[in-house]
Amino acid sequence: MAPVEQDALAVREQLFHERVRECIICALLFASLYILCHFIITHFKKHTDFTAVHDDEDAAVNRIALGLCTFTLAVALGAVLLLPFSIISNEVLLSFPQNYYIQWLNGSLIHGLWNLVFLFSNMSLVFLMPFAYFFTESEGFAGSKKGIMARVYETSVVLLLLTLLVLGMVWVASAIVGNDAASRQSLYDLWEYYLPYLYSCISLFGVLLLLLCTPFGLSTMFTVTGKLLVKPRLLEDLDEQLSCTRFEEAAVSHRIRSGKASCWLNLDMEMLREQFFAVRSKRRKLELRHRASPWQRNLGYPLAMLGLLALTGISVLIVCFHVLELLLDDAAMPRGIQDASLGQVSFSIFGSFGAALQVVLIFYLMLSSVVGFYSSPLFTRLLPERQDTPLTKIIGNCVSLLVLSSALPVFSRTLGITRFDLLGDFGRFNWLGNFYIVFLYNMGFAGLTTLCLVKRVSWAVQAELIRAFGLHKLPLPVKRCQTRSKPC
Repeated sequence: MAPVEQDALAVREQLFHERVRECIICALLFASLYILCHFIITHFKKHTDFTAVHDDEDAAVNRIALGLCTFTLAVALGAVLLLPFSIISNEVLLSFPQNYYIQWLNGSLIHGLWNLVFLFSNMSLVFLMPFAYFFTESEGFAGSKKGIMARVYETSVVLLLLTLLVLGMVWVASAIVGNDAASRQSLYDLWEYYLPYLYSCISLFGVLLLLLCTPFGLSTMFTVTGKLLVKPRLLEDLDEQLSCTRFEEAAVSHRIRSGKASCWLNLDMEMLREQFFAVRSKRRKLELRHRASPWQRNLGYPLAMLGLLALTGISVLIVCFHVLELLLDDAAMPRGIQDASLGQVSFSIFGSFGAALQVVLIFYLMLSSVVGFYSSPLFTRLLPERQDTPLTKIIGNCVSLLVLSSALPVFSRTLGITRFDLLGDFGRFNWLGNFYIVFLYNMGFAGLTTLCLVKRVSWAVQAELIRAFGLHKLPLPVKRCQTRSKPC
């Protein structure tokens, strides 16, 4: 064999081994995420929906739907980890460029992971989750033989009709927006244009949902932190309050046991019970704070609040700086690339520390968006409950989390949280090149987050000062105004 042919064969063998290695790594990563998501879903699912009878038709349908939900949740978790994993991989390659044991961590692997997440996100949103919902609600066509296949046929027909309806609506909307022959002709290309365009609309909805949920979630996290941790109190005698509360609880309990009131008061047992439960709850909170160590009372809550304030303030500063960059430099616009050149330059001006800060901010914004999503009045009913979540609610949660998580890379790059450009089809969204959309999005995030932060912090400080100086115990003045008919 000629030397040229040997070199070509060696190159083909190397490419083959690299591709096999990438497939094995991707399979192991997804299998790990799938197992983790399976335990999460089984922790929340309702046991009555998943019986142990293996030949039962409903149990088989529920197990199939459970598998599809687990797959979708694993894709959502993979979308959350996608951008942090890429940033960390770039920093590792920069720190150890010649290390033999990390040569598998290359641009081809990262690019393949981005493509797989994009593909599986499309599959889950367009096909798997609608199929799982219609499959659980189906009973088979009238007159057909009952069984799993009858439900599969009905679900397939309904899903086909729904797909045609959605694709037709997207085709009409895109043809109206781009009213030329070239844009209408490109819509006939289903795989190269149609599905990415449909996912672009879904991603835009997810990014807008993140914009609304994240500031609200940041405000909610301050409240949740205050409830979970022991808050320090100014000018407070905890022993005296606990003693008074115990005496009050004993007095109310004695009145309930006696069963009669004083000669000048009518005894309302229901009101006394409510008062007793309120006093007991207050006494338990005081005992919990009394048992807490001085470190927990004086350092735990302040450090947690300072951490939240620091992360929120850094996020707002980064977005404000990115707004200035958008006005001065077109390179600040989010864009997509087709080649992941890792290990060449850091994506932060502060090096590894800046990259680590970017990863922390990405996870922090995702957590705040999830908290804000489940705290909002529109979606609070989707909040899962331990061992009591029906299958339809699990499907709704998986779809919602997938929409939020798949928009997270675009969300982070649009706000300038990271400089890592979008890979694969994530960078092909049409609205990413619109300066006005990106600029208004950054301004909206900075304004809403600052407003929620100032409002929450100012109210908390005001309430604490009022409580510390005992102003909350003062009687409120009652104002009366006379009208022609009656006082108000």
